Amino acid sequence: MRALLFAAAIGLAGLISSSSDSTARAVTLQQTPDPGIQAKGAIGEVKSIDAASKLVTIKTDAGSAVMVLYTDRTTYKKLAPGETSLTKATDITFADVSEGDRIWARGTVAEDRQSVSAIQIVVMSKGDIAKKQEAERLEWRRRGILGVIQTLKAESKEITITSRTMAGTQSVIIPVSDKTEMRRYAPDSIKFSDAKASSFGELKVGDQLRALGDRAPDGTHFTPQKVVTGSFRTVAGTVTAVDPATGEIKIKDLEKKQALTIIIKHDAVLRKFPPASELGAMMGGRPGGGPGGPAPQSGQPQGNPPRQGGPGGPAGPNGPRAGGGGPNINDMLERLPIISVADVKVGDTIIVSSTQGVDPTRLTAIALVSGADTLLTMLAPRPAPGQSAPNPAAGLGSGISFGIGLP
Repeated sequence: MRALLFAAAIGLAGLISSSSDSTARAVTLQQTPDPGIQAKGAIGEVKSIDAASKLVTIKTDAGSAVMVLYTDRTTYKKLAPGETSLTKATDITFADVSEGDRIWARGTVAEDRQSVSAIQIVVMSKGDIAKKQEAERLEWRRRGILGVIQTLKAESKEITITSRTMAGTQSVIIPVSDKTEMRRYAPDSIKFSDAKASSFGELKVGDQLRALGDRAPDGTHFTPQKVVTGSFRTVAGTVTAVDPATGEIKIKDLEKKQALTIIIKHDAVLRKFPPASELGAMMGGRPGGGPGGPAPQSGQPQGNPPRQGGPGGPAGPNGPRAGGGGPNINDMLERLPIISVADVKVGDTIIVSSTQGVDPTRLTAIALVSGADTLLTMLAPRPAPGQSAPNPAAGLGSGISFGIGLP
């Protein structure tokens, strides 16, 4: 996950661009589809190191493989994640470069764009990247909000979102301004870092929205610094086949009874909802979990950030939720244990979120929740006396949103 380095990559790409000449070859390279490869350098993650051949292979964010050729005259710098100027870089040696690091290889890129002869290698270490990513995730949890767009007021640029809590649906008004950084998921994209620059005019009722900012004390308004949106498709279905080798899951859609294929890529997040017998403990909290959240999983950060009052407002670590909405379901979903494709079994009920793709029968999963029977029962509207039970997927459109992940 490199969402955190998105801005940094743009800054480094700008530095590459500013150092290139105005030849036709440079122009051609700068216009290639992969922004991580330009005339005077390439940016990517180190995938392998061959010291004997003096060769480093990197993979750009767009997926291109580039060979970085270095010599005894190549110099090395270390730059902190988020920095976009070499004035704060420190000197290092080749021995400090490791697999998983993110590097900017400065030098002449070959005509086929598959190699670069590096005069300098600028490194962002994987350890520093991981620390900054975790800090950013915690900030989005602490000062973030998530919901579905209910109404839009173009004249005042006000967005009203809804979010589902155990006590029902709550609404929050989010006014945006020219200072608000807005980004939007592209069709078939699944990563937070893939979101492109956007504007209020691209928003639609029904879009999912995640924002970073500050809540009003009464919980009815939210002042955003950053807003990320997307048009997502959320479906529930029963698993009919699982192929861990190809990462494909076949389901029968509960709403329309049609066959769908779910594609699971590397960046998709799969989680497991607890059985009804364990739900009470999860909602009430238990040692290590914080109010309303499960205990940390192995390898996950210990403890939870302060809980937030649904869309309402912040609450103390052990205090009640502002706005009185009860535990936020979207918040709860992000604290479920992570699973793999192999953990999904035929007969399981799952909920899947994806962007609106070209083929309506094939969904590239952003997020998937297995064991969703209990969740669907919780979300389903209660039938009036004498009415039949609603479709099992009837509650999906009532404020639940888990398409936009954390950075």
